[in-house]
Amino acid sequence: MGPSMEPLSLETQHLINNKNPPPKPQEEDPTDQTSPPTNYLSNTKSILLEPLQWLQMLSSNLNPTFILGIFVVYGLSQGFSGSFFRVVTDYYWKDVQKLQPSTVQIYMGFYYIPWVMKPLWGLLTDVFPVAGYRRRPYFVAAGVLGSASALAVALVGELPVAAALTCLVGVTAGMAIADVTIDACIAKSSIEIKGLAADMQSLCGFCSSVGALIGFSTSGLFVHRLGPQLALVLLAMPPALVAVLGFVIYEVKRSPGGQNDEKGNTSIKYFHNQVVEDLGVAVKGTWRTIQCPQVWKPSLYMYLSLALSISTHEGQFYWYTHPNPNPNPNPGPPGPAFSQSFIGMVYAVGALASIVGVVIYQKALKDIPFRTLLFSAQLLYALSGMLDVVFILRWNLWLGIPDSLFVMAEECVSRVVSRVRWTPMIVLSTRLCPSGIEGTFFALLMCIDSLGSLSSKWGGGLMLHWFGVTRTEFGNLWAVVLLRNGLRLGTLGLVFLVPNRGLGDELVPDGVLGVVSDGCRELGDGDGGVLLVGMEGGDKGERTTLLQS
Repeated sequence: MGPSMEPLSLETQHLINNKNPPPKPQEEDPTDQTSPPTNYLSNTKSILLEPLQWLQMLSSNLNPTFILGIFVVYGLSQGFSGSFFRVVTDYYWKDVQKLQPSTVQIYMGFYYIPWVMKPLWGLLTDVFPVAGYRRRPYFVAAGVLGSASALAVALVGELPVAAALTCLVGVTAGMAIADVTIDACIAKSSIEIKGLAADMQSLCGFCSSVGALIGFSTSGLFVHRLGPQLALVLLAMPPALVAVLGFVIYEVKRSPGGQNDEKGNTSIKYFHNQVVEDLGVAVKGTWRTIQCPQVWKPSLYMYLSLALSISTHEGQFYWYTHPNPNPNPNPGPPGPAFSQSFIGMVYAVGALASIVGVVIYQKALKDIPFRTLLFSAQLLYALSGMLDVVFILRWNLWLGIPDSLFVMAEECVSRVVSRVRWTPMIVLSTRLCPSGIEGTFFALLMCIDSLGSLSSKWGGGLMLHWFGVTRTEFGNLWAVVLLRNGLRLGTLGLVFLVPNRGLGDELVPDGVLGVVSDGCRELGDGDGGVLLVGMEGGDKGERTTLLQS
């Protein structure tokens, strides 16, 4: 049965409030003799109104609380908190804990452990409902965990390194749980409303970039006014809003289903057995799907493209902000000694450039085949990294370009390229998810990406250590960055793992994505039933079941 014939779940039917397509723009009248200035004003007004019309289109096709969830999770929890967290914790480790950059780089790898555990969070949201809800309780739990962890590291005082690291990992854990919960909703909608898949990812990227712009713009100011530790108290606010989201986002309450006793109460034992069965079905469905070459090949590429681009962030940050660049015999080229406020401003400009990257992808690149787009983006990613080498070797001064202007331009270029490179990989990931275990499988794909980022951080930390980059010595920093760029170029040889198909093409056979067949059966009754979908296997007679929530 083709994708167009798939019945929508009750929850998705509630999400689609208005199935009518957005109004088409009116055709221009060839006889219109409007003067050029009027046309110019009309075109300018149309450009300014286009983002609002786009948001209106999404809101008319999706439930408003779902759009609110994207704003809260991607805009505040990930965008604002993620950017604020990045700047403030860099100064916290450098000025409060006074650690070496290679050590901080290793510690930062632990931030990704909650993101690596995303399949576990996804599995919980798919098969372990709380009080009849699969998503709402996990928003609440994520918010409470994030707020408590941020308050602990900000207000307790001088914490041992291990305790501080645990609290900061708790902050990232709150972000990860909220992310996987909203991603489950997005993945389900992307499968059932394929025409809006790219638009939803563009909205996520836009919200994340705007939140990052605000976070980066204010982070340097708060670090300067409050100090790195006390500034962390602001990280408790976005998780609190995530907890509130758990009470307002729309979700159909699901009854556990199953057998009833004489009084009409649902059997707890039967419900327990059903959860165990659903868990087994979800795990088997995930394992079966990841074995498909159309799934594991692009997943492998996403991991390697991240892991091979080793991170040199901490070495560059210490070099950017070092107040006295020449205390040792071989310190390397003198650094720019940027202030706290300027560092935040640089990252803010980068966040603004990231929004431009979202617009470029949405307007011009989303219909390009994945392989072609990722090859071009990866090539630009490697070439743009050479700007870091130019800056570290101070060639920009030889060219007559001031440090502030060069670093702003470099940040803009790298962020635009990174966004254009990252967005199609996320869109591709949503298209690889089987129906019914969207949360689990999308979380698995994002776990693979997080493993890549963790490998990048730890690999970069080891390189910084082996090349002798410390808090005060940066003589070999340029060599580490050059090695990173060489690895980025080497990744081009792996692009063949990505399917050379476009957004509208079928990426994975229907039998893997969980097309509903005549053999499907529903457990329970009413809206709370869990749909087990009959699937065609390798042989005609082989049947496999996948959980569809």
